[in-house]
Amino acid sequence: MAEPKTTRTDASVEEFLAGVADARRRTEAQALCELMEQVTGQPPVMWGTAIVGFGHYRYHYASGRQGDWPAVAFSPRKQNLVVYLAEGFADQADLPARLGPVTTSKACLYIKKLADLDTAALRELIADSFTQTHGKTITT
Repeated sequence: MAEPKTTRTDASVEEFLAGVADARRRTEAQALCELMEQVTGQPPVMWGTAIVGFGHYRYHYASGRQGDWPAVAFSPRKQNLVVYLAEGFADQADLPARLGPVTTSKACLYIKKLADLDTAALRELIADSFTQTHGKTITT
């Protein structure tokens, strides 16, 4: 079975964030990194070349595929800051609406402008997702 393409690395989070081309996106990514570190109590770690993760969990799929993934993470993409929440929003259905102008998918939160969000709701969403996954094994 193939190894996961995105794995934990020793690359510098600070260097990665400093290299974000757009000044506003870079500032937002640095602020989000600080917020997530405060909420999770975990240091930021690079996963692959473009994901900053906090904590981790182990996943097992029915197919036999397994691996490690950050409990919560983000990536400063060109169009959005993307926040990865392993458990998605099922247990926090009201939180995305409280956040402000965001788009969601099954387990991702797409943020156009960090300053437009309700920071308390964002902290709660990150904390809930982190608590549900960090240090656990999830079988699907």
